Amino acid sequence: MYKIFLIVLTSSILLKIQAQIADKEKDLRKISIDSTLIGWKKGGLFNLTFSQLSLTHWSSGGENSIAGNALLNLFAKYNKHRFSFESSLDLGYGILKQATAKSKKADDKIDFSSKFGYLICNNSFIAALINFKTQFMPGYNYPNDSVKISNFMAPAYLLFASGYDFKKKDVFSCFIAPITGKITFVNDQHLANAGSFGVEPAQFDTNGNVIKKGKQIRYEFGGYIKTSLQTKITNNINITSKLELFSNYFKNPENIDVYWETLLGMKISKYLAVSINTVLIYDDDIMIIIKDKSGNITGQGPRIQFKEVIGIGFSYKF
Repeated sequence: MYKIFLIVLTSSILLKIQAQIADKEKDLRKISIDSTLIGWKKGGLFNLTFSQLSLTHWSSGGENSIAGNALLNLFAKYNKHRFSFESSLDLGYGILKQATAKSKKADDKIDFSSKFGYLICNNSFIAALINFKTQFMPGYNYPNDSVKISNFMAPAYLLFASGYDFKKKDVFSCFIAPITGKITFVNDQHLANAGSFGVEPAQFDTNGNVIKKGKQIRYEFGGYIKTSLQTKITNNINITSKLELFSNYFKNPENIDVYWETLLGMKISKYLAVSINTVLIYDDDIMIIIKDKSGNITGQGPRIQFKEVIGIGFSYKF
């Protein structure tokens, strides 16, 4: 009788455990199916804006000018079961031409990002990210267009990160990576010799001759956070914003690198829109020339960089 009781009790426990495992597997399948959209999603946005100013006998002064700015955003997303992949490419270039001056860059960027994730629970992923940033053309210290301060691949930033990613559909995501490697490239020896963008500068003799060339690569290891928001305010107003923060664990970790970009688009008609684009950058390793009120150079140091572009023109979303 005692043996029969043990057999019945053991069988009941095993059946209970099996039922709990089956229920758990159903819950996991439900989490996977409910939290992802199966298959590929691709698209993009192209903006082309212009502005023009013409003055004739204008008593308040001013100068004729024309400006144009182009922006292209491409994205691809893939979700299946517990796996998630998303990739984006942002390209921008703008030119400003004044009557008495040469053409100047008003915008210049190449920004590629790709992220792979594995779902662990609702809206939560273990993820890895790669990001690359640089520019198309040389930049100069205007109005002196003979002093080059940047170039293609000078700087360029390559970032590898792994950590936790919280995603709420296609509206909001927050990626937190305690393990991040960042590589800075300065593929212009003149800029590298000057120690631009935080690389080790060249060594010079007393006559100003280079004894040892400046390094063109700099390695950093630290923590990284990236948040992104993409939503509609109204039926014809969209906002996209991304904030990136990086802290170097081994050098001034309290001085956090900041990159914050926001694009607000207001649709007027099918192909006509008003766009407002802002970019805020702070990097403790980028030295900005400091001038007094008279325009005299007084030194250099890290500063908050801010850019705003407002335009009206052609807009096509696909």
